[in-house]
Amino acid sequence: MNQDRLIAWIHSLGAWGFAGFILLQVVQVVAAPIPGEATGVLGGYLYGPVGGVVLSTIGLTVGSFLAFSLSRYFGLPLTEKFVDAKTMERFDYLLHHKGVFLIFLLFLIPGFPKDYLCYILGLGHLTTLEFLAIAATGRLLGTMLLTLGGTFLRNHQYYRFFLLSGAAVVIVFLTIAYRDRLEQLFQRLHERHLRKKGKRPGAPT
Repeated sequence: MNQDRLIAWIHSLGAWGFAGFILLQVVQVVAAPIPGEATGVLGGYLYGPVGGVVLSTIGLTVGSFLAFSLSRYFGLPLTEKFVDAKTMERFDYLLHHKGVFLIFLLFLIPGFPKDYLCYILGLGHLTTLEFLAIAATGRLLGTMLLTLGGTFLRNHQYYRFFLLSGAAVVIVFLTIAYRDRLEQLFQRLHERHLRKKGKRPGAPT
């Protein structure tokens, strides 16, 4: 589904277009049929910097909550249908970690698979309120940048759009390049957290 078709579909809903956009954001988190970057830019293009951020945040938070809740209710068999084994293994340590700030950092850093993390975290120790706080605030920076890019496109400010896109590409590239080091750092923080609690890394919590 391309951007023109998405725009046409949302406009066809008339006054309920905003609800259609929120639904689009929910679906892209739960089932990931559309890249989240595309819907984020679309929000800025259709609703401007403020409306785009607000509507995207609502949709992304609801979608994240649904993914988290489905995983918590149905457990590992369902989660494995959405998250591949390699990703599950990479973030297995999160299932034993109660450090909210560390998980918040994962949501904050561009390039990390946040939609998959929602399913993975549903298997762990986070409370629903803790998860909602992380999902709503951790995605906010990325949402603001994508929405701003869409606003630049709507206002034909192509220089600013490409400048912002270039900066985003550099950030994502650096994140990918240093992803292994970042994940090792987070795992070390997790192990230190367990040692302070008097538990061995990998032991049940």
